[in-house]
Amino acid sequence: MASIRFAAIGLNHNHIYGQTRLLIAAGAELVSFFAVEDDLASTYAASFPQAKRVKDVAAILEDSSIQLITGAGIPDTRAATAIAAMRHGKDVLMDKPGVTTLAQLAEVKAVQQETGRIFSMCFSEHFETRCTVKAGELVAAGAIGKVIHTAGLGPHKLNRPIRPDWFFQRERYGGIITDIASHQVAQFLFFTGAEDAEIAGATVANRHHPDLPGLQDFGELMLRSKDASGYVRVDWFTPDGLGTWGDGRLTITGTDGYIELRKYIDIGGVPGTDHVFLVDKKGIQRIDCAHLKLPFGPQLLADIRDRTETAMPQARAYKAMELAIKAQNLAEGAA
Repeated sequence: MASIRFAAIGLNHNHIYGQTRLLIAAGAELVSFFAVEDDLASTYAASFPQAKRVKDVAAILEDSSIQLITGAGIPDTRAATAIAAMRHGKDVLMDKPGVTTLAQLAEVKAVQQETGRIFSMCFSEHFETRCTVKAGELVAAGAIGKVIHTAGLGPHKLNRPIRPDWFFQRERYGGIITDIASHQVAQFLFFTGAEDAEIAGATVANRHHPDLPGLQDFGELMLRSKDASGYVRVDWFTPDGLGTWGDGRLTITGTDGYIELRKYIDIGGVPGTDHVFLVDKKGIQRIDCAHLKLPFGPQLLADIRDRTETAMPQARAYKAMELAIKAQNLAEGAA
């Protein structure tokens, strides 16, 4: 079967490189890309010389040979890009957050249902980390019994000097919970199997950057479903001495044990990434998942060919963003 041809629209976040490599590794063919910014385009072209830069986004949208659009533009523009792509008969893999408001979410849902296209989001802290995939396998096998709680931590390094202006503008990035915590919300739904949840509480704040009034440098929320609950903390306080952009962690508590993921670093422990610890009635295990294959890319391409939902159910993509935005609104005191 011929490979899936795809193009990139919007290069403003470096996540576009992970998305592009994920698709190429799965067997898709990168054809072209569009970006307004010459510097971003030059860097992307150097990494992916097989892709042609087009001067007008219409050259991509109107190319019937392109089946998939991926993008990581400024967050408040992603919904419009996805809508245009779907209306041109293309499936979409957007960086999270794929939308920044409930109004955008409603419009994306309406267009997706109208066109029958796929609207997917790349939650890299799940789909691009082998330890999270391994944890999913362990939970599905009953290794810790029934999941009753998740605690997801998403600290990030601010890297202030290299951030563009939009990064500090609340309306552009959508708020810290919408932007970052959507990762952890999606994982709560995945690991608990919940189809819905309520926001039990949420907080956002600017704790340490008064000269950047649009920046929210701290956020947290609590989730509650019928059979489980969850806690999420995200922030921009990773110190320079850590050696990586963030000590992302996830603890999954079950009725018969728990799993801890140290995704990007094990401080004081062994080198490398994707650390999995399983604690059950038999004892404590450190599980090596370095050679585990990441299934999201191949699953998404299969979904495009077969019109299925194996990579991520469409409903879960919507629900993750709905809950993250509702938590953001609650934290800000919005209706």
